[in-house]
Amino acid sequence: SSGINAEWPLRPGSHIITDPVHATIYIAFMLGSCAFLSKTWIDVSGSSAKDVARQLRDQQMLMRGHREKSMVHELNRYIPTAAAFGGLCIGALSVLADFLGAIGSGTGILLAVTIIYQYFEIFVKEQSEVGGMSTLFF
Repeated sequence: SSGINAEWPLRPGSHIITDPVHATIYIAFMLGSCAFLSKTWIDVSGSSAKDVARQLRDQQMLMRGHREKSMVHELNRYIPTAAAFGGLCIGALSVLADFLGAIGSGTGILLAVTIIYQYFEIFVKEQSEVGGMSTLFF
């Protein structure tokens, strides 16, 4: 015998079946922590309902039929829910990539894509300040 396990190479989803408790705890932890961090991030980053209402007021934009305080209340109905749902989606994507056996971890892939996208945004912003988008192609 060569010493290699008969299940080698390990199929990506097989550990879900062999250890369902660990897989369930992993899924719950990933989804819960991503949703929690997303909801926390909106408060820290200045994207809370109060901040968005202030930005809208500064731009002289109003929601028809709502006063300033009711606008904060109305935005508070949607922004935290959207942030938590976005965090759940990111967590689900990461878990799915891990379970399907993507090269690298699902979290690593998401971090890499986020970093590359941020560099792209910086590049486009600098190019637009220098001479417009025409400098990208010529």
